[in-house]
Amino acid sequence: MPGARAAERFFVDRFRAEGDAEKADYMKAYMKSELGFFGIDQKSPRAASVDFAKAQAATEIDQLLEALDALIASKHIEVRSAAIGVAERRRKDLGVAHLERLMDWVRTTACWAHVDWIATKLVGIVLAKNPKELARIQRWGKDEHMWVRRTAIICQLDELRAGRGDFDRLVKVSVPLLDEKEFFIKKAIGWAMRDVSKKRPELVRSFLAEHGERASGLTRREASKYL
Repeated sequence: MPGARAAERFFVDRFRAEGDAEKADYMKAYMKSELGFFGIDQKSPRAASVDFAKAQAATEIDQLLEALDALIASKHIEVRSAAIGVAERRRKDLGVAHLERLMDWVRTTACWAHVDWIATKLVGIVLAKNPKELARIQRWGKDEHMWVRRTAIICQLDELRAGRGDFDRLVKVSVPLLDEKEFFIKKAIGWAMRDVSKKRPELVRSFLAEHGERASGLTRREASKYL
């Protein structure tokens, strides 16, 4: 396993060779981010993460995650994306012991594109395998960090969309957040309810009947989209 610097160099050199300066400036302005951009295609970080993960297939997961910690803290947004992609490739090896590290990644990345990816494809996978750990959602929902609260709402999305997941816990974490002014919280609650409605519309109708007046217009519109 290469050290953190060598791992970052693998991605930086590759992305710099593929990058487009004009596109990088546009992406930086669009994302309103202080991070650096290489101006590469969205598929590039995923492709690079596949190659890196294959090369490190024999690396023990905790050792790999230590290297990824440094990539998550990178000053380049695409390197952060690649780190999440590598972790997703090794998602079967992620367990309860890694949840707090993943929440640290949420706090560090603090951008919807990365947080939503971590929440649904990493945190959500661990919780689906370990449903007793869903109790953590209530604590995350009270966290001072807005992106952690968003993660608490959306981490079950894949399960809820499939007609599974713990809807009662989603309600318990969402109701106290209905008065929030944060766009990303209001959107997340509506998004989660919308996905539940695809398989269990009666649950969302009941939720809106009881809590709809408190919910923002954005939350109601998202939640009722398929009703």
